[in-house]
Amino acid sequence: MSKAIRRLGDLRGPEVASKITSRSIFVQPLGALEQHGPHLPFNTDEVIATAVAEATVSAVGEQLDVWLLPTLSYTKSNEHAWASGTIWLSATTMLSVLDDIGRCISRTNAQKLVFLNGHGGNSALLNVVNRELRLSYGLQTFTAHPSMPPDQGGASAESELGMGIHGGTDETSVMLHLRPDLVDMSKAVRRVPEKIALNKHVRFGGSVSFGWLSNDFFVEGHIGDPTHATAELGAKMFKSAVKNFGEALEEISTFNFGK
Repeated sequence: MSKAIRRLGDLRGPEVASKITSRSIFVQPLGALEQHGPHLPFNTDEVIATAVAEATVSAVGEQLDVWLLPTLSYTKSNEHAWASGTIWLSATTMLSVLDDIGRCISRTNAQKLVFLNGHGGNSALLNVVNRELRLSYGLQTFTAHPSMPPDQGGASAESELGMGIHGGTDETSVMLHLRPDLVDMSKAVRRVPEKIALNKHVRFGGSVSFGWLSNDFFVEGHIGDPTHATAELGAKMFKSAVKNFGEALEEISTFNFGK
């Protein structure tokens, strides 16, 4: 039987002072509501981030004093602004929202806030926010991912040539595991920008980054090869994500800048 998930929202007012301690860790999942090609739903990032966060907090929450915050579903997704149905926050709004969250957390006894980021487009802003919240409120702040995006150093399926950054093999596989009812594999097609995959520097994961929109490459809006996705692979990836995030939280629980 799985353990109950420790959620801040389930506490009653007076319990915050007694149950949230200086040892407590808050986990803030971040998803997105954005197009993921013709085969995946708009809420893909939200589904994955929420599921990993819930499973991990259920597994290690009591041991490490971890508390789960509600998933932030609207985030910075303007690389998909061209697609009707995508709902995104501007960089300015997103920074303000995350600053507000940090300010509120700092009014509890907790000292650590972890962003579990399910959408790669948030990463740059989260790196900025980590330092801003540290400076403004004294919080220890961290960013983790269910899996590291390929354009940020993570792995990608062999058929994707390192380019599987959005709606590809891995993401589709995890959704086939978590919510197969939302996946239409009859619409899955390989869309890999093979020309830039040949570049040494100017490529996803290369030493030179570049601005892009998801329809700069293909009209379908995904970048990767979902045709090799399977629920079995997704189950393995999900189990690994929960294990890795649990290990990360264990390190975070004792982290104090090497002191």
